[in-house]
Amino acid sequence: MEETLTAAQRVALARQAQRPGICAFIDGLFTGFFEMKGDRLAGEDGAILGGVALYHGQPVTVIGTRKGRTVEENLHCRFGMPGPEGYRKALRLMKQAEKFGRPVITFIDTPGAYPGIAAEERGQGEAIACCLMEMSTLTVPVVSVVTGEGNSGGALALGVANRVLMLENAVYAILSPEGFASILWKDASRHEEACELMKLTAPDLMQLGVIDAIIQEPEGGAQRDAAAQIAMIDRALSAELHALRGMSGRELAAQRMEKFRRMGAPRPEADA
Repeated sequence: MEETLTAAQRVALARQAQRPGICAFIDGLFTGFFEMKGDRLAGEDGAILGGVALYHGQPVTVIGTRKGRTVEENLHCRFGMPGPEGYRKALRLMKQAEKFGRPVITFIDTPGAYPGIAAEERGQGEAIACCLMEMSTLTVPVVSVVTGEGNSGGALALGVANRVLMLENAVYAILSPEGFASILWKDASRHEEACELMKLTAPDLMQLGVIDAIIQEPEGGAQRDAAAQIAMIDRALSAELHALRGMSGRELAAQRMEKFRRMGAPRPEADA
């Protein structure tokens, strides 16, 4: 693990446009992926990609935030900022997974939910709240992986999991460092200082009990060797799903609820 990087440097790596995203993970980790679109209420949101696939022969539901690679894709996906239709689509897929007993695997890489007026008018806050509520009670295994940025409730809406994993140079926080600096000091230029205060890096969040494991990245970041990064994620996912396989639905829901009640309390080993 690259211990010498500052929090601001990790934020910069997390935002690298060439980091592997949900499309690369689906191609590299799963077979037979069948994309499912629409929220069955208002429309389709390209910022959320989800569907059914096989993971080492086991049927799973895969959901992730999508930023896009080209300018056209970026605009179509709103640079990875889902609207209410995206969160309702994710919720629909999670409920379907529960009905058919499929584990849920989510990949988080978003600056946050789309903040536009139209999204608020269509129920952005309510859609996120429903995801949080319903995801917390799922009776199937849920594993979330923070792969790049994980900001605000827009990230947490896909992160209420039994196990939350995080790439070494990913970040996970209540909002962006620029937004934090703007609120706290009325000066977005102090965002590097904000990075240190926010405790948004994987080691910080591991110490606080917000995440459960850190997945190492190739030297220089995940964008340097996507295939190697996918192999590291594969090993971590396999281990986590195997560990959760023996738990009943009631136990899975109870463990998830208790995990989030404890979140933020320093772990005993951190005090030693």
